[in-house]
Amino acid sequence: MTKQVELDAIDLKILRELQRDGRMTNVDLAQRVGISAPPCLRRVRKLEETGVIKGYHALLNAPALGFDLVGFCMVGLKRQSEADLKAFAAATAEWQIVRQAWTVSGESDFLLHCVAENLTAFQDFVIEVLTANERVDTVRTMLTIRQVKDIGLVQI
Repeated sequence: MTKQVELDAIDLKILRELQRDGRMTNVDLAQRVGISAPPCLRRVRKLEETGVIKGYHALLNAPALGFDLVGFCMVGLKRQSEADLKAFAAATAEWQIVRQAWTVSGESDFLLHCVAENLTAFQDFVIEVLTANERVDTVRTMLTIRQVKDIGLVQI
């Protein structure tokens, strides 16, 4: 389990502001949270060093880039040994179509969030990669129809 970092009110303000706009300057951030720039920068660096801030990214519009299909794969492994779970988790890092992956409880062992150009590309991945994987026992898929919420933020 990850150790929770102690955050004060200023740290929380910094995190809220950076979630809204990760590209703002340190001076702008400092003004928004009510402190001067040097301590603001020190706080941001500490939040980065402790892993509270994992990185900064541009949010891309997948359909505008030709990725029209979002699907989820629920994958059950033949064995749930630590070695098999680690090996399958490592394999997901190589699959570009898989954007996020979780180990889960219940009937499946993994939940994969996939983004593909189209149904054919998704099917090819499921058939040629997932079901062909020696560790995989079952694969169930769900295709999304329409996204109704995408905050992408942590509630703080």
